[in-house]
Amino acid sequence: MRKAGSARLPPRPLRDALVGAAALLIAAGAERPLRPYAVVGDAIPASLTGATGDPARGRAIVLDRRLGACLLCHTGPFPEERFQGTLAPDLSGTGSRWSTGQLRLRLVDATRLNPETIMRPYYRTDGLARVGNAWAGQPILTAEQIEDVVAFLATLRN
Repeated sequence: MRKAGSARLPPRPLRDALVGAAALLIAAGAERPLRPYAVVGDAIPASLTGATGDPARGRAIVLDRRLGACLLCHTGPFPEERFQGTLAPDLSGTGSRWSTGQLRLRLVDATRLNPETIMRPYYRTDGLARVGNAWAGQPILTAEQIEDVVAFLATLRN
């Protein structure tokens, strides 16, 4: 008789296959190279993907405390979100303060603008310290996700 709330594990061969598939996905992500980009002054003017991102997906990334974790340090026009950070600039009016290229560079690697920043590089894989093995060689956000966040931040005009 199983206890309430307990789950039955799949048979061992299936479990082993699932673990193996997960390891391959992690390894495949680690081998995927970053898309090239050019920094011009204080910006990355061209999209990392060649397309404009989706602001709705970008908003979801900004609010996702596990993925973007933006609200750990930033506050912004998100009344539904409790416990917003105060360590970094308020995201309100971001689209009025910076161009999309400037926003893109801040997300890709803010240390190019300020080596002492506490903002982590979201699209860099080299020169990082204390990265878990499962995430080594992978950016925090994909190029598509960067473009989605840029598109969303550009809409914040007030």
